[in-house]
Amino acid sequence: MKKNVLISLTSVQIQDDEKSETELLTKAQLFKENGCDVISYEDTSATGFEGSTTTITVDGGKTASIVRSGTANSVLSLEKGRKHYCQYGTPYGNIQIGVYTHAIDNTINKNGRLYLKYTLDLNSSYLSDNEIIMTVQNFN
Repeated sequence: MKKNVLISLTSVQIQDDEKSETELLTKAQLFKENGCDVISYEDTSATGFEGSTTTITVDGGKTASIVRSGTANSVLSLEKGRKHYCQYGTPYGNIQIGVYTHAIDNTINKNGRLYLKYTLDLNSSYLSDNEIIMTVQNFN
């Protein structure tokens, strides 16, 4: 059963010793699918991906995926301690990036929190360290 929730999402990116943070507060849907926690929300101009939907699927604390579809398309596969190569859509075309996952902490069902930490590279050249901190609040 899909449940309407309110999510607070903080995205942290560290690149060349510069740290940038973006925060988003938006409505989302939370549900279970094949034993995984799924959070889906519509992107807006605030995220820079208006017209897209982002779906985050988390399998306990082992794996996660972040899929964006619509006007922007990308798939990031995260697995703690492993590197995956993923497709990432840009306005200039798709690129393949490496994603090495440092941490997946999924306590959505306990205290409504999800934490992801990963490093991105392009052609084995470091791009950035990234963190996603999400809190889920019930509103319906």
